[in-house]
Amino acid sequence: MAAALRGRAGPGGAPALWRLQSRRRSSFDVAVVGAGIVGLATARELLQRRPSLALAVLEKEQELAHHQSGHNSGVIHSGIYYSPGSLKAKLCVQGAALCYKYCEQKGIPYKQCGKLVVAVEQDEIPRLQALYQRGLQNNVPGLRLIGAKEIQEKEPFCRGLLALHCPSTGIVDFRQVALSYGRDVLEAGGTILTDFEVTQMEMAQEGPAGSEDGLRYPVIVRSTKGQEVSCRHIVTCAGLHSDRLARISGCSPQPRIVPFRGDYLLLKPEKSYLVKGNIYPVPNPRFPFLGFHFTPRMDGSVWLGPNAVLAFKREGYKPLDFSPGDFLDAVTYSGLRKLVLRNVSYGLGELYRAFSLSAQVRQLQRFIPEVTTNDVLRGPSGVRAQALDSEGNLVDDFVFDGGSGPVGSRILHVRNAPSPAATSSLAIASAIADEAQRRFQL
Repeated sequence: MAAALRGRAGPGGAPALWRLQSRRRSSFDVAVVGAGIVGLATARELLQRRPSLALAVLEKEQELAHHQSGHNSGVIHSGIYYSPGSLKAKLCVQGAALCYKYCEQKGIPYKQCGKLVVAVEQDEIPRLQALYQRGLQNNVPGLRLIGAKEIQEKEPFCRGLLALHCPSTGIVDFRQVALSYGRDVLEAGGTILTDFEVTQMEMAQEGPAGSEDGLRYPVIVRSTKGQEVSCRHIVTCAGLHSDRLARISGCSPQPRIVPFRGDYLLLKPEKSYLVKGNIYPVPNPRFPFLGFHFTPRMDGSVWLGPNAVLAFKREGYKPLDFSPGDFLDAVTYSGLRKLVLRNVSYGLGELYRAFSLSAQVRQLQRFIPEVTTNDVLRGPSGVRAQALDSEGNLVDDFVFDGGSGPVGSRILHVRNAPSPAATSSLAIASAIADEAQRRFQL
């Protein structure tokens, strides 16, 4: 039986002390599939707008924020990277401000430690200046270009020719933020069902006269264990499995999700003095990911990386984690093959660095020459749900869509919500709620 969660918050927004309760109802106005940070933020927003809404969050794991939301760098992004006018740009800037405000209200610790995007070679300077202009277009607050002297004033061990200073960048434990959203959902009268892996969505048969189900709650959602709930509408925020849920609901299988694992190194505690804030490279538009960076954490540790390699399992956090189904799903997809062919040298380099500590450290030494292989340890990993179209193009913006037909017309899918989705979660939730209200007339 799926377990319904009820929560109690400790003082100052401490992690929830979840209690298992018997499920009190099985019919809901809205079912949100996925209890990551976006799903929980969405459920919270819908309940704030419509307190009378009967709402359930369905989560396949036994705990909340178990995958991308609990395996990320913890950076509150400023919004400099994203195309002006895109949802990513708009929602990141809005979301960062909302995130800081929410953390203040809930007593969740954070640090607005800033970020330097550092050019270490002459040919990176034009790209850095273009990034600065993009940030200004996106209304990112406080941006400045600074020279070598001021770089060392802010980061004494960092070397660079020119840097973009982003004072609005910060760090937080996003799992703690997600759990706080979960408490908000419960306090607003919502239900969270864990251990409920959705495998089927179909229209209900008309029930007997007077039945609560049937026409009033026409969609049946079933789990791998045979549990079911009835609902009027569904919002899916399934991250690594968003394309599969779209497929089983009869909606478009595009874009497809391809999982990329990112492995971090840890700076040894006695060397943490080398890094004060976030230090990032100038992104290279020829390559699909940001590159190695230095990220301080709320617990005082410093993460270095990550790389980006194809994961052989959608929830595979270790190099040898393997799922035959996930692997075949990825390598037989024409979009992945086209992406690989366009980025062969980059991909081989990332694969080499995944196994070579010295190769990773050489990337870091471009910015902080004092870092050596003796100063680092292998650290945690995360898996990014990268949406990819059939031509091998990374889907860069947030994507929301639905379908047609009896079931598809009652579903809103969040198809692509990669970084900075955690930063943007409250702003994304508002956009999703707007779309849900428009489509479903909630």
